[in-house]
Amino acid sequence: MGSRKHNKAEELKEARKSQYFAKLNNCPTSPRKMRLVADMIRGMEVEKALHVLKYSPKEASVRMYKLLRSALANWEAKNNGVRLEDSNLIVKDVHVDGGRMLKRIQPAPQGRAHRVRKRSNHVTLFVDDKNIN
Repeated sequence: MGSRKHNKAEELKEARKSQYFAKLNNCPTSPRKMRLVADMIRGMEVEKALHVLKYSPKEASVRMYKLLRSALANWEAKNNGVRLEDSNLIVKDVHVDGGRMLKRIQPAPQGRAHRVRKRSNHVTLFVDDKNIN
């Protein structure tokens, strides 16, 4: 690895230590459905986002709710002594990337077969203080 690339990687590693995030890999929901839920809460205050996700009828919102709770637990672990209600936390960013795809066969008429792609996704959720942005 070159020195510039190594230095950049070290900078990113240091920046990651001050960020509060949670990751969900290989979630068995299509990325498109998960992005609809991610767009609902991006930029929202954490308390409001938790309520929106809890009462949303979408199936992907249950997984996003648990992921947001995990990100908040990571925030509390690094900021012990600070109450969640006193801080002005927002959902800073949500990335939804495509994950692995399971390829299955669906029988079709006249001896043919159609391919069924069962998609999954990777979700990364960042939580940050409203005043820092």
